[in-house]
Amino acid sequence: MAHANQERDWRIYAEFGQELIQVARPLYADEDLGLDLDSPVFALDSSTIDLSLSVFSWALFRKTKSAVKLHTLLDLQGPIPAFIHITHGKVADVNILDLLRPEPGAFYLMDRAYLDFQRLYALNRAGSFFVLRAKKNTRFRRRNSRSVDSMPNVLCDQTIVLTGTDTPGYYPQPLRRIKYRDPESGKVFNFLTNNFEIPPATVAELYRHRWAVELFFKWIKQHLRIKSFFGTTENAVKTQIWTAISVYVLVAIIRKRLGIEAELYTILQILSLTLFEKTPLLQLLTEQPYLMDDPTPSNQLILI
Repeated sequence: MAHANQERDWRIYAEFGQELIQVARPLYADEDLGLDLDSPVFALDSSTIDLSLSVFSWALFRKTKSAVKLHTLLDLQGPIPAFIHITHGKVADVNILDLLRPEPGAFYLMDRAYLDFQRLYALNRAGSFFVLRAKKNTRFRRRNSRSVDSMPNVLCDQTIVLTGTDTPGYYPQPLRRIKYRDPESGKVFNFLTNNFEIPPATVAELYRHRWAVELFFKWIKQHLRIKSFFGTTENAVKTQIWTAISVYVLVAIIRKRLGIEAELYTILQILSLTLFEKTPLLQLLTEQPYLMDDPTPSNQLILI
């Protein structure tokens, strides 16, 4: 396995994975996120996979260890990865915004690591919307406020303009700031968005859906065994990551084509525990009895 991962170009597996993604995404195009939105919704994040410095010296991250980053744009209708980029651990998350091709009208959900107003303005010019949390040192001036008296947990809904040293030039248009208190944890969030139409509670709900990309990373690492690698070269690491992603997307395709109602992560868990069982998938995942296509006894039984 290590020899194969080292010798076979990782781009073969990357292209296969991308083809599967093109098959899977239309299958989930009608999925309801419960947000009363007709627009596509994407969550952008990265996951760092730690590596041994003595073995993976090509992926230098810090002085004492190596790492690679799995940058993922997750289409939350599925959820299916729409964009994946693998880099060394040193690459800053915000740089990945330069590689995206924004969809007009789509929502992009991000954490504070992607707060770069120059890059966010590029999303705005493309006709896309973003939702992310503000940093504590973000400087702005309130232009006006909308009433939030009838909205529980919404503390304020403001139109703001940036007042930092360079930020007015990077993002010269107004932004929307929403302050929201989570009813379960009591934690207060400050959201920034360029969408002025959707209700403020929907902005908070959109950001909550960003957690789906964290689940994606968790399952990729734990259940598809991406933490340990067969091979130590860059080619071997990228091959195994793309193989794991292909398995994930294949399962997503199976779920839709077989009409299985279980969550994608539940299906992955069942398959990981029954990998070597000779049971038809539909019976395994739906508990339906399996009927043979041809119940006629074989000739050998007739002879006996």
